[in-house]
Amino acid sequence: MPEAPSPEGPSPDDPSPEAPSLEAASSPVASPDVASPDVASPDVASPDGARPESDWPALALTELRQQRQALQEEIQQLESRRSLIQKEIESSFAGQADGVARRLKGFQDYLVGALQDLAVAAEQVDLVPQQVLVQPSPLDQASAPPAPEPGTPVAAAGLFSQDEALIRERLAGFGGQPDFYADPWQLRRTLEPSGAALLDDWFLGQGGRGAQPSCGSRSRNALVTAAAIAILGELYGERFQTLVLASQPERLGEWRRGLQDCLGLSREDFGPTSGIVLFERADALVERADRLEERGELPFIVVDAGEQVIDIPILQFPVWLAFAAGPGELASDEPY
Repeated sequence: MPEAPSPEGPSPDDPSPEAPSLEAASSPVASPDVASPDVASPDVASPDGARPESDWPALALTELRQQRQALQEEIQQLESRRSLIQKEIESSFAGQADGVARRLKGFQDYLVGALQDLAVAAEQVDLVPQQVLVQPSPLDQASAPPAPEPGTPVAAAGLFSQDEALIRERLAGFGGQPDFYADPWQLRRTLEPSGAALLDDWFLGQGGRGAQPSCGSRSRNALVTAAAIAILGELYGERFQTLVLASQPERLGEWRRGLQDCLGLSREDFGPTSGIVLFERADALVERADRLEERGELPFIVVDAGEQVIDIPILQFPVWLAFAAGPGELASDEPY
C-alpha cells in the first residue's frame, strides 16, 4: 500500500509557488531599486573629472609668467653689466689716448730723422774702426795759404777769406728788417748784432771750424745756424748739406721748428735726400758726412749746445759749428 505524502512540506519535485526558482535568482535582471556595480551612476562625479582639467591652463600660464620674469631680471642684469663695461672702455681709452698724445707730441717732428737713422743702421754691415784724421786749422797756415787746385772739390776753410766782403755784407743785411716773404733757404728773421759777431768770428776767424758760445736758447742758436746756411747756400749752392746732431728727440724737434721758421722750409726739406738731416747719434752723422765727401759735396755739421762731448771723428770735417752752453743753459736743459 502506498504511503501518503507527508504533510510537513512539499515534495522536492514539486515546485513551490512561494520559493523563487534558481534561474530567477541567477537572472541578470536587477531590481530597479538596486544599482548594478558595473554601471556608474550619472549623478556621482569622478575624482579625476572636469575640475582638474580646468586647472591645467592656469598652471601653465603661471609657469610661463615666472619664466618671463626670470628672463627679464637676467636681461636687466646683462644690460647693467654692458653699460658698466662700456663706461670702463670709454674711460680707459680716453685716458690712454691722452697719454699717447702727450708722448707723441715731442716725437712727431723727429720721425724723419728716426727713419734716416734706421736706414743708416741697415747699411752698417761690418764695423771697421775709422782712422782719425785731424786737419790743421787754417789759422796755423795763415802765412802761406795753399792755392786750391782747379777741378777739385771746394775746400771751405780755404775760401772764406776770399769771400770776406760777401760774408760781411750778408751779415750786415741780416740785421735789418725781416723779410717774411723771402724765398726758401733765405733768412726771414732779423739777426741780432751778437749773432752777427759770432758768425763773423766763425767764418773769418776760425775758418768755419770751431766752437762758439751758445746764444742762450736753442731757438737763437737755430737763428744763427739759419744765417750760416743762407750764406753757405750762396757760396756752394746745392753742393752742401746741413747735418744737425742732438742726442734727444725733443731737441731735434726744436731745431727743426727753428730752422723751418727762419728759412721758410717745409717737411720735405728735412730728410736724407734734402738739405737738412737730423741725427741723434754721432756715428750715423759721421757716416753720412763721409758719403757726402765721397760724392764731392760739403757736409756742414752743427752740434747742439746740450752735447757736452764732441766725438773726435767730427773734428776731421772741414766745416762744423758746435755751440758751447753755459752753466745756466745746461741746468735748464736737464729735464729733457
